[in-house]
Amino acid sequence: MTEEHNIQEELDLSAIGDDTDLERNGSADADDLQAVEVQIEKIAERQRQITASLQISQPVEQVWKVLTDYEALADFIPNLTKSRLLEHPQGGIRLEQVGAQRFLRLNFCARVVLDLEEYFPKEINFRMVEGDFKDFSGSWLLEPYFFSEHMGTYLCYTVKIWPKRSMPVGIIERRISDDMRLNLLAIRQRVLQI
Repeated sequence: MTEEHNIQEELDLSAIGDDTDLERNGSADADDLQAVEVQIEKIAERQRQITASLQISQPVEQVWKVLTDYEALADFIPNLTKSRLLEHPQGGIRLEQVGAQRFLRLNFCARVVLDLEEYFPKEINFRMVEGDFKDFSGSWLLEPYFFSEHMGTYLCYTVKIWPKRSMPVGIIERRISDDMRLNLLAIRQRVLQI
């Protein structure tokens, strides 16, 4: 049984707000948003690679613990409505995630089933095996850094997306890059709370 998730109508790119909308809709302020570096690379006409990175003043093990608590991710990641582990046919890690947003009186909802590979404590790779994109894959990279006497983590999140034709790539690119900023800030906040 597969849930249906899609864009209800074709959307106008000019209707999407700027980072001030992001601030109003989330708990992030302008300084926090600027702390997250985002790069967008056009791979092909409808394919993008988006990379976001942030420094977190906690050790890699703390960040890893938050990232790999897969079923708790929907508790604190903005716009992630579901994150649950599924049985993997080869005994690996399989995760179903559903993201949802509402803008311009329209609901946008996307579902992916991801296979993950963990390489503690440095890397988590994922690739879509089922979902609402033609392709959705990427990685989390964790790199230690030192500040004064403490150790922190440089967290880098990369996603390659290839939306289906029914999804306007410009809007998907914008929403995912904005969400990646908020997601990294939410992860940092969660890490600092534990």
